[in-house]
Amino acid sequence: MEINNSHISSIMWFFKDRGFDDKSIQVMFKKCKRLEGLQRERANENWDYLISIGIRERKLPSVVAKCPKILTLHLDEKLVPMVQCLATLGTKPGEVASAITKFPHILSHSIEEKLCPLLSFFQVLGVPEKQLGKMLLLNPRIISYSIESKLSQIVDFLASLGLSKEGMIGKVFVKNPFIMGYSVDKRLQPTLEFLKSIGLTELDLQKVTVNFPEVLCRDVNKILRPNFTYLRRCGFEGGQIAALVTGYPPILIKSINNSLEPRMRFLVEVMGRRIEEVADYPHFFRHGFKKRLELRQKLLKQKNIYCSLSEMLECNQNKFLLKFGLIEQFA
Repeated sequence: MEINNSHISSIMWFFKDRGFDDKSIQVMFKKCKRLEGLQRERANENWDYLISIGIRERKLPSVVAKCPKILTLHLDEKLVPMVQCLATLGTKPGEVASAITKFPHILSHSIEEKLCPLLSFFQVLGVPEKQLGKMLLLNPRIISYSIESKLSQIVDFLASLGLSKEGMIGKVFVKNPFIMGYSVDKRLQPTLEFLKSIGLTELDLQKVTVNFPEVLCRDVNKILRPNFTYLRRCGFEGGQIAALVTGYPPILIKSINNSLEPRMRFLVEVMGRRIEEVADYPHFFRHGFKKRLELRQKLLKQKNIYCSLSEMLECNQNKFLLKFGLIEQFA
């Protein structure tokens, strides 16, 4: 008993030496019973190794607090092989360390039983080899998802929209790996039903999903419906809102106060335009407010030039200046 108490005391001091307080240490011991048998030598080895692969020392306590189990893993048999495997998937320095910092549990999973089957699953969906690592390191939590009960359900949902399992679904995952973390029943399906209810067709839904999958991930009642209501309040009719969403889907997830409202006010009060013009050119909401909208409106007004929104905004700055003879004025 004394030996056990002495051992635990040694580990307690290991944590205290690294800035952990008593409360956080207790939480970690409750979270990971294996800490009770942890040798200080192994804890030191693993701690130093994690620093050596690029995890910042000031962030390491929070990494360990999230997953104290990583200090108990065998360095040469578990940690090093997984880090080396992840390194083969990365393309930029620091990607692996960043992924571990975000989701340290990735180190506790098995390469053979979890990582390899997961990579094979995505390859079957047509995810290019170069994109596999990017996807996994951007959202390392993916490794914790069950292929059978979680990922396959997401694939079936996307297939029900008419997306092919041999490429299109893989593109959606690459574009937004975080979509895999959402519940089909609680989030994706309700969002889909809402988009249908405002007039989007099956083809529209496919385009939204492939090009802006993040829209599907947002909460209907907290984000999408308030944005829809705001657009109605601005005077847009049902068909116009459907056209706006189809033309520029992020309009449903942009901040009303910081993005939509300032642009609508500028459109009507400063530019003196009708809202119908935006319905014809939904990408109006895509352009930067200060550097593009305000600046170009000011330049055109000085020359007393009037043009459509697409003519004004769609081209880059040099083409815009050439098109309207504004080179000398802007120089």
